[in-house]
Amino acid sequence: MVDLSVSLSGVRLDNPIIPASGTFGYGREFARFYDLNLLGSISFKGTTGEARFGNPTPRIAEAPAGMLNAVGLQNPGVDAVIAEELPALARLCHKPLIANVGGFSLEEYAENCRKLSGPDCAQVAILEVNISCPNLHCGGENFGTSAAGAAAVTRAVRAATDKPVYMKLSPNVTDIAEIARACEAEGADGISLINTLLAMRIDLKTRRPVLANGTGGLSGPAILPVAVRMIYQVYEAVKLPIIGMGGVSSARDAVELMLAGATAVEVGAANLRDPYACKRILDDLPALCEGLGVTKLSELTGGAHT
Repeated sequence: MVDLSVSLSGVRLDNPIIPASGTFGYGREFARFYDLNLLGSISFKGTTGEARFGNPTPRIAEAPAGMLNAVGLQNPGVDAVIAEELPALARLCHKPLIANVGGFSLEEYAENCRKLSGPDCAQVAILEVNISCPNLHCGGENFGTSAAGAAAVTRAVRAATDKPVYMKLSPNVTDIAEIARACEAEGADGISLINTLLAMRIDLKTRRPVLANGTGGLSGPAILPVAVRMIYQVYEAVKLPIIGMGGVSSARDAVELMLAGATAVEVGAANLRDPYACKRILDDLPALCEGLGVTKLSELTGGAHT
């Protein structure tokens, strides 16, 4: 028997497999395929202060070994999420939840975290703060592309909540370790990485970008080696638990991210191709662990480091 349980900042998960924000909605679409209580947790759709329709279409494009998206944080807004989406999700899944939090200013990030820490959000166990959102006060540059920007958001949300705060980092930077250290210094409880890689596709006939937004975020198997490298670097740079993600589509991928340093693993684009992706990974994990001589999955975390 393999013990699949892991712990994130005192939050016990029965297993480390978590559908990634933006690829699982609020669970309803997937509940018809399998029992959501099989999962370790769910990182539900990114939440901003006001409702957002998102970017114009087309906002999805295919790519070799992956996909691009420029959805633009489409969501009903934090108040509607708390009043409608969370109660509906609670009827389908009784596990601790992860709230993915967006924002376009420090004040918005802090207010969203404060609201998601209220009495109506008891099931929300961890706040995953997405700092890939554009900082409108700084000309649209993402908060997460500089250590100073990442530190400022961490400081603001840390003051707004007592719940564990995990900063979700962008890979579109020169030094991911520096940014992780800045988040740790300002009180982050953990790190989530990686978000999508900035990318573009061009239509040969129109000679224009395929996405209406021009660029989008690349996800899928193509980015797995980048995720492995960045998780490895961040594990060596900070003393915080890591939720790893980026191109995971199999149990072997999940274990590779854990060996690099992840405590838990989010599965993103694979859910859009195969609605059973997370269940399949969970089904395959025990046999893989047994083949590796592992009886307690959490012991794999950081196993690639000397």
